[in-house]
Amino acid sequence: MTVMFVTMRRIGYITAFLLSAAVLGLSANFARLFLPHINRDFVIFALIPPSATIFAFLWIIQFSQPIVEVTLHFIVGVLWLALGAWSADVIGYQQCYPLQTQQPTAKGSISSRSYCYQMKVTEALSWTLFVLFVFFFIILVTLTSRAVICGRYYAWREHISQLGWFGEFPGYPTEAIYPRTPMYGGYGQPYPMMGAYHVQQMPGHSVVVQPGVNGGQPMVTHMPA
Repeated sequence: MTVMFVTMRRIGYITAFLLSAAVLGLSANFARLFLPHINRDFVIFALIPPSATIFAFLWIIQFSQPIVEVTLHFIVGVLWLALGAWSADVIGYQQCYPLQTQQPTAKGSISSRSYCYQMKVTEALSWTLFVLFVFFFIILVTLTSRAVICGRYYAWREHISQLGWFGEFPGYPTEAIYPRTPMYGGYGQPYPMMGAYHVQQMPGHSVVVQPGVNGGQPMVTHMPA
């Protein structure tokens, strides 16, 4: 039930981690070239979103709950939005290939074309990561809300691996939907025990259990085997 969700989550997080590492490398290069006097505010802020993203993934490894991940997705998404907007403001609509001048640095200069390309890559990756975290946020809220509707009322605080992908039920693949503990009583009558219903099967018959309407008592049908 949760294999597809775990696989898609892993693919998405690995992609976001690699893109964040690329932006962190570019930002570290900017810090080496320009700090402490040139374009100081932008360079310092450019280090925050990728660092926060990597820290968030480390936090998620320890606390894999939907409520934790949704909160981190929102915070990190806002940081990437800010970096993408600030990068667009710094580099604007400048075309890189015709540039032939030099960009001053703290200890000399570099090619303006090289600097322009690095800023364009930073801007593009920032917007890409913002969109990814928006998707992560929407998908996680949707799947967790659907798990609550399916009866997992504590889904927001359960381990996130119990969420099902679209078209799947939440819970582990080996988790039984209906408990199998027998109860004494008449054949074919469900008895509530600790929030679950137990049915004693009639000899030579198969039991078909259908969920009740609006959370009511389930309907039990005995079919000759």
